[in-house]
Amino acid sequence: MNRDEYFLKEAIKQAKKAGAIGDVPIGCVIVFEDKIIARGYNRRNKDKSTLSHAEIIAIKKACKKLGDWRLEDCTMYITLEPCPMCAGAIVQSRIKKTVLGAMNPKAGCAGSIINILQTNGFNHKTEVELISGPLQNECSGMLTAFFKSLRQSKS
Repeated sequence: MNRDEYFLKEAIKQAKKAGAIGDVPIGCVIVFEDKIIARGYNRRNKDKSTLSHAEIIAIKKACKKLGDWRLEDCTMYITLEPCPMCAGAIVQSRIKKTVLGAMNPKAGCAGSIINILQTNGFNHKTEVELISGPLQNECSGMLTAFFKSLRQSKS
């Protein structure tokens, strides 16, 4: 298993925590100097807050850990391509590399709908190195199973 797969597996563990509390299973970890410094998982339903996305939670924790809002030497591992809010937060926090498990054709902003992570023109360099595809089947399968279960429980 390579480095990206290892840390993405850690993000998958976080996603499973979200699923266990009834939230969409999306997880995230932030790595600095080959160590996980922050973890987050989707808690929108649990917290009743649109801001409780895995990435936002992890970014807040990483900033606190490093004592800075700039996460320039960090890599973020996410089980699902970020939404517009989270993609903007990744750019604003200066994260240099993002690894995605699964793409999100309906709301993804790292290439599916638009690519906020690699848009030029902001007041700082925004070219985030982007890797997608490691563990794609595992990440997308987790989401498919969650939504299938949700549909079955409503019928």
